[in-house]
Order: sequence, then C-alpha cells, then structure tokens
Amino acid sequence: MNTNERAIRDRLVELGRVAPKGEFTKVPEANALLNDLDEYPHAFVLACLMDRLVDYERAWLVPYKISQKLNGDFSIGALFQLSPEKVKELMSGPPPLLPFFNKMGDIFHSAIQRIHRDYEDDAAQIWKGRPSSAEVVYRFLEFDGAGPKIATMAANILARDFEVEFADRCSIDISTDTHVCRVFARLGLCPSEPTVEQVTYKARAIHPDYPGIIDLPCWEIGRRWCSPHNPQCNDCNMEALCPKRV
Repeated sequence: MNTNERAIRDRLVELGRVAPKGEFTKVPEANALLNDLDEYPHAFVLACLMDRLVDYERAWLVPYKISQKLNGDFSIGALFQLSPEKVKELMSGPPPLLPFFNKMGDIFHSAIQRIHRDYEDDAAQIWKGRPSSAEVVYRFLEFDGAGPKIATMAANILARDFEVEFADRCSIDISTDTHVCRVFARLGLCPSEPTVEQVTYKARAIHPDYPGIIDLPCWEIGRRWCSPHNPQCNDCNMEALCPKRV
C-alpha cells in the first residue's frame, strides 16, 4: 500500500466510523420499527431481503407498510399466520410496495418460515452469541433471495449501526454496487471500470480487519457527489485526496 492509498484508506475509515446510524428511511415510525432489534429483529432481516432492484428507502419501508396493513401487529406470530397469497396481496397495493411484488412476496414469506423453523421465531439468533462474521454472512445467505451483497450488507449494518459484537469483522466485505465501484476507480484504488472482485479484494487489502467499514462512505460519496457525469468534486469530502478531482 502506497502513501496515498494509506491516506485514502484512513479517511474512508474515519468517515465510516462517524456515519449516521439507524437512519434507514425518512419515516421516523419506520426507523423505530427497524431499529427495535429486541422486539422486532425480523423487521430488520425482512428489510434487508427486500433491498434489491429498487431504491433502498422504498425497500426499507416495506416492513412498516405491511405492519400498517396488519393494524400495527408486526409480531413474528402474526406474520407466520400469513399465507403466501396473503403476503402478495399485502404487497400488491395499491400502489404496489415493490416491483415484482409476487416474487418479493415469496421471498418475504419464505423468510418468515425460516425464522420460525431455524431460529425459533427469534431472528436475533442469527447474530446472538458473538458468532464469527463469516457465520453471520452465511446465515443470511441461507435466506431465499439473499446473495453476497445483501448478506454482507446485513452483517455490516449489524456491526456498524447496531454495534453487535462478533468474534471478528474480517468477513464483512464491501458491497460492490455501481456507486462504490465508481468511487474506488476515481480514488485510484482500482482501475477504471473495475470488476466486483477487484473492488472486493482491494477493500480487503487496505483494511483486512473490517473491509466493510469503508462501504457506506464510498456509497454516500458516489450517490451525492461522485456522479457518472459532472461530479461535484469541490463538495466531496475526499476532494483533497482524489487524483481524479476536476
């Protein structure tokens, strides 16, 4: 790692440690539900699984919107009583809570069944007991609809936002979406148009103890300032270190 890479790494880690925590949506009631890991840990799990093919805030509102349709009863017991058809009906709207609500309804229903069957109706068992980060990522990967991006995102939020204690954090990778890949390239950490593997392993190389700590700042930088066209370099909090600033 050269001097500039080290400086970039240190700045990104610093930003990752001070990032806002628990602000998943702009709806306070929805955030309260998602942050209640004691009573409703399944709300967090279900929101993670909904976060695909749609704006993240729309996805993270799904548990709250379904709870409204159930008159506020979002207990795992109430959810377990729902048939697959009923879940799809709740998702169908109007307006639909998500695109492809039939497919997402199946994923939602399947997750409830797994939480009931494998975790005794307590989704928090996924991360209780100081498991390794690899074990937590693997447990999320067992859910229908969860690939590496969702699984590592879930583990990362638990570690970063909720400060859940893991035996280690070395298997919590960065989530390689388009924003993160673009920022890695422009910061000179990876070549132009890097592959998912290049970004993943570069993050591991520069911060092996906890690669995912730099995920949120890179995503925010890409979303807010480092756009594909006309980046707002003067406003970016990496401006002083970025070799591609304009």
